Amino acid sequence: MIVRNLREAEQTGRRIVTSGWESTRLLLKNDNAGFSFHITTIYRGAELPMHYQHHIESVYCISGHGQVETVADGKVYRVVPGTLYVLDRHDAHVLRAETEMVMACVFNPPLHGTEVHDAEGVYPLEAEPVSG
Repeated sequence: MIVRNLREAEQTGRRIVTSGWESTRLLLKNDNAGFSFHITTIYRGAELPMHYQHHIESVYCISGHGQVETVADGKVYRVVPGTLYVLDRHDAHVLRAETEMVMACVFNPPLHGTEVHDAEGVYPLEAEPVSG
């Protein structure tokens, strides 16, 4: 059994902080669960273009509000507590946070833990594992 505490994990290399967001990766590839699980905070006012070409991501909004736009068709979806969106077609998208947003995120294949978005908003398929 794997048991982790969010507040404790935030004090380790599992917490990644970048411009616009921070993410604590509670479950990673080296845990051998077949997916990774993260609690991610999107900072108020952030506008984040992303395109997960190598991963399927499921996102559940715990708190805050904003919107997600699919680039291909320009559709805009409201994101509020209780909203789930799944990027099941490797959808290029833009996430906009009107307030600070706390999200629970699941990735398949699982992340190693050190990933950040490249210039195109993509996570690499392989990255260095997190220590700690």
